[in-house]
Amino acid sequence: MLPPHVVLGTAYYPEYLPRSLGDRVPTDLDLMVAAGITAIRVGESVWSTWEPRDGVFDLEWIRPVLDGAHDRGISVILGTPTYAVPPWLQRAHPEIAAERQTGVPVPWGIRQEIDYGQPAFLFHADRVVRRIVERYRDHPAVIGYQVDNEPGVLLAHNTSAFSEFVARLRRTYGDVEALNEAWGLTYWSHRLSDWSDLWRPDGNSTPSYDLAWRRFQAARTSEFIGWQASLLRGLRRPGQFVTTCLAYDRPAVADVPLTAQLDVAAGNIYVDVQDGLARPPRPSLLEPGWIGRSVSELFLAADRIYGSRGEPFLVTETNATAIGGSHQNKPPYDGQLRQLAWAMVSRGARMVEYWHWHSIHHGAETFWGGILGHDLEPGRVYREVAAIGAELAEAGSSVVDLTPDVDVAVLWSQECDWAMQCQPPLATPGGIPDKASYRTIVEAFYSGILDAGLRPGVVPVERLEAALSAPVLVAAGLYVASDAVLDQLVAYARDGGHLIVGPRTGYADPEARPRAEVAPPRLREAAGLAYQEFENLDSTMPVRGLDGHATRWAETLLVDDADVLASYEHPTGRRPIVTSKRFGAGRVTYVGTVPDRALAAALFGESRVWAPSVTAMSAVNAAGERLWFVHNWSGTAVAVEPPIAGVPARIELGPWDVRVLKEAQ
Repeated sequence: MLPPHVVLGTAYYPEYLPRSLGDRVPTDLDLMVAAGITAIRVGESVWSTWEPRDGVFDLEWIRPVLDGAHDRGISVILGTPTYAVPPWLQRAHPEIAAERQTGVPVPWGIRQEIDYGQPAFLFHADRVVRRIVERYRDHPAVIGYQVDNEPGVLLAHNTSAFSEFVARLRRTYGDVEALNEAWGLTYWSHRLSDWSDLWRPDGNSTPSYDLAWRRFQAARTSEFIGWQASLLRGLRRPGQFVTTCLAYDRPAVADVPLTAQLDVAAGNIYVDVQDGLARPPRPSLLEPGWIGRSVSELFLAADRIYGSRGEPFLVTETNATAIGGSHQNKPPYDGQLRQLAWAMVSRGARMVEYWHWHSIHHGAETFWGGILGHDLEPGRVYREVAAIGAELAEAGSSVVDLTPDVDVAVLWSQECDWAMQCQPPLATPGGIPDKASYRTIVEAFYSGILDAGLRPGVVPVERLEAALSAPVLVAAGLYVASDAVLDQLVAYARDGGHLIVGPRTGYADPEARPRAEVAPPRLREAAGLAYQEFENLDSTMPVRGLDGHATRWAETLLVDDADVLASYEHPTGRRPIVTSKRFGAGRVTYVGTVPDRALAAALFGESRVWAPSVTAMSAVNAAGERLWFVHNWSGTAVAVEPPIAGVPARIELGPWDVRVLKEAQ
């Protein structure tokens, strides 16, 4: 369904330009061709342009773009505009407004203010999608469709959504007594005598309820995207793909079930550039969120998209220049866009698409920079994109359908993220619950893999079987876990794998209830230890036996027959914090803290880092060739000696440079 090369693309919105500028489409498209851009994404943001009044459609405005693109060999991904409703629809059907709080509609005037379970919205969405796709499905430029955009932006508290939630609970639990037991509703006199007793989520404090509510909201998002994807499959011509544009941090998204509805996974990767890409990493002023704050977070974001389906993916949005609001002006240093593009390709990206072609002259995203600035003249960023386009064209099919090499697989659980947002185990320096606790725990181990010079990969817990072939598997922060998953982890170690267990793993069952057994539940024998107490650390604690520090959290480990690898000085005496035990044909290493960078790297043995600023990732292409992607994340040139057959013994990497090498077979 995709071209036989890595697609370099951009979102293109000529309809946003002031009319005084005239028709820029031919100029823009010619500039794209010169830069090696081979695809554009169009049309997903402008329902009011497609349908300016109820039932009155203007479908021809986009034709010059599609015709011009086809004439120049540029492919088109056509978007459905359902994430930004027109004023007339909101005015005619105010009931479609989503409610972030019960009875309080989201004011119209941003985007994604609607509850997509509302019949009026679905009727009009169906109609506009049908009209657009029927009009342009046979246009030769259109290779695929993006349905909606960044779905799952809010948790809809509308009465109809809550009623649907209750109906699903009834189907799941059967009666209120089963729900009372599952959620522990005896606590604080929350026991239900009838389904009508279930309170609205606004004031909820029950963790099991919160987890069920998040599961329900994510399921609604998956069903909505699945509905659109099914509609498109009935309308498209053969050979066209269907995807969406995922922001993985949205509150109502579970990526595995959602991407199962699509032909290919696609997501957005935004990264703090300039010194945010330095290695060794520097402290970031940004809070955890949608902007990756380091090279490890860049690779983690790409690996999560690959992991959604376990196959190559599309990057539907990424930095062109400064990203975010008018106060976030950090254009990339020379070479960094090229680094980012090859980093994404190294993890399996089939498309790298910039948001967006030209900076917008009005609206909320005025200062979210495009490839062209507000002056619309090609400049430094355009020239770097053109260099990337030339390199991708030269590489051709050799960098398509890559399977990344993985030394260490890292489990990811969206449900654990939700559960730790509800009851965070970590605190901020000010003592406030840290809702990024899960991400912090997982990223600590993931970063350690990179710092050890190894190649990480991410596997969602729903696809655990895919991780069992990795020589090393990390399960950290896996707080909510079924017995079956924990038993699979034990079997993995028994059968010869090296299982690294991080804090909180297995502590709660799928209802987010702490298990009534000595921790780590179901892993105690395999790990050779137990713990009954845990505490937050107000300061980092140096460890003995391994490099580094314990940070933020410590479990009071009671060692049975494991070997102590590292301990730290607690005010009450020395305590073990990292242990390891031979178990069956494999090994279980237990880490009872959030390791700092040095300790996390030490978990994976002797360092294989080529140079402190360098990462070396590899992947195998469809022809069976192994390619290495070697990055220098530094403003200082560096020389490395790659331990790779068939490449020069010494390679010079310039400031913010990247080289792609082919290993001899």
